[in-house]
Amino acid sequence: MRKFLSLITCCAAFVTFAPAAQAQADVKIIVNAGNPISELSTSEVAGLFMKKIAKFPGGGLATPVEQAKNSAIRGVFSRTLLGRPASALDSYWQQQIFAGGELPPAAKSSDDEVIAFVRATPGGIGYVSAGASLTGVKAVTIK
Repeated sequence: MRKFLSLITCCAAFVTFAPAAQAQADVKIIVNAGNPISELSTSEVAGLFMKKIAKFPGGGLATPVEQAKNSAIRGVFSRTLLGRPASALDSYWQQQIFAGGELPPAAKSSDDEVIAFVRATPGGIGYVSAGASLTGVKAVTIK
């Protein structure tokens, strides 16, 4: 009986985390090629994109860039790495603006535009689909 319960627990964990891991694999977090970081935690990614953290680990100023509101990749990014749907992020940014807080990151309409922004911005950080060609930027590992 004990082995059976362990097997059920293991299967439940796989079913719970497998879709999130797959969705996370569908998104690449990218930074400017000159940025020395090679990995970020999911909480660091969330902090940077929600502008709760202004600097990368190690000190460089971060300038996040988003995908367009209606893009599928933004929905995947929001759910898997920020832990909330894109619509909840819209509400978050409205509250920030109303309270005199931070403005949301600039939004670009395609992977290519995000890559161009990150390439041209020393502290740039963005996200693109897994199949995007990364010229002049580098992908970071999410730990």
